[in-house]
Amino acid sequence: MQRVTVTLDDDLMAELDRIIAARGYQNRSEAIRDLARTGLAQAAGEVAGTRSCVATLMYVYDHEARELPKRLTRGFHRHHDLSLATLHVHLDEEACLEVTVLKGRGSEVQSFANGVIAERGVRHGHVVYIPAPEPAAHSHGHTHSHNRGHHDHPRRGPGRTRS
Repeated sequence: MQRVTVTLDDDLMAELDRIIAARGYQNRSEAIRDLARTGLAQAAGEVAGTRSCVATLMYVYDHEARELPKRLTRGFHRHHDLSLATLHVHLDEEACLEVTVLKGRGSEVQSFANGVIAERGVRHGHVVYIPAPEPAAHSHGHTHSHNRGHHDHPRRGPGRTRS
C-alpha cells in the first residue's frame, strides 16, 4: 500500500467529512479510496472503447417538447441491442424522468447516451458507467449470457422448459 499526501481546500474537506459521517466510514482514507474507485470506474466506462460496460442513463425531459417522445422512442428502437430496461416516472405535468440500463461496447453506449442527453427538450442527463464482467464459464461446460433475460441451456435449447 502506498501513502499519498493530498491538499484539499476547506470546502472540499467539509464535504468529504459530511460524506464520511453520512456513509459511516471508519476514516478519511477509506472514504477517499472508495471515492477514487468510483471515479476510476466512471472514467474507465467513459473511455472504454471496445470494452464491454453496463451503464445507467438518467435524464429528465419535457414530454411536451415537439416530437421528443417519438424521437427518443425511435432512437431506442434503433439501438435496442444496448437498452436492457427503462423506468419511466412522471415528475409533474410537463417533466418525466427516465432511467435506462444500457449494456454493450463502451463507445457505443457512450455515443447513444450522449445522443439522448443532447436531444432538444432533455433538460438534465447523467450517465454512470461500470465495467461489465465477461460471461463466466460454469463447471457444467457452458457460459451464461444474461442478455434481456434469455437463457439458452445446452440440453434444453432456447425457449424450452424442464419437463
